[in-house]
Amino acid sequence: MSQPADVSFPSAPALTPLCRITCEVDALVSLGPAPGGERRYVPLGGGTVRGPEMNGELVPGGVDWQVLRADGVLQIAAHYVLRLDDGSLVEVQSDGLRHGPAEVMARLARGEAVAPHEYFFRTLVRFTTGAPAWAHLNKTMAIAVGQREARRVVLDLYRLA
Repeated sequence: MSQPADVSFPSAPALTPLCRITCEVDALVSLGPAPGGERRYVPLGGGTVRGPEMNGELVPGGVDWQVLRADGVLQIAAHYVLRLDDGSLVEVQSDGLRHGPAEVMARLARGEAVAPHEYFFRTLVRFTTGAPAWAHLNKTMAIAVGQREARRVVLDLYRLA
């Protein structure tokens, strides 16, 4: 048996509140089983962006691509656009995982209310924009803590320092 390495770590990176994104979602569309799991997508409607660093709306037309793996983990790859209050457009790419106990995930699938602490829903968020006032977002990574509701998703974004 190997000996534990004597490794010291610096302080963990800080997380600073960035915004809350609330997104209306359409019905799930399944593409059926595939070798890596069930392929599916959810069309994204409009929504809001509110927070200490940015405010605006979610532009309808984004898509949340998903793979439901055999182990019950949902892989998420969402791609959408924000229109901020000054009219600037910001592209968002959000990749992550959602999973939890089978009975909790079944309740979510039925559209029942489930408290966020009952399951894991996290994504890594990246931004792209050509708007000079928001160019700093091109160098920003954020962690989102998500909550899935029957007809919407709520994401609390935290800037990763």
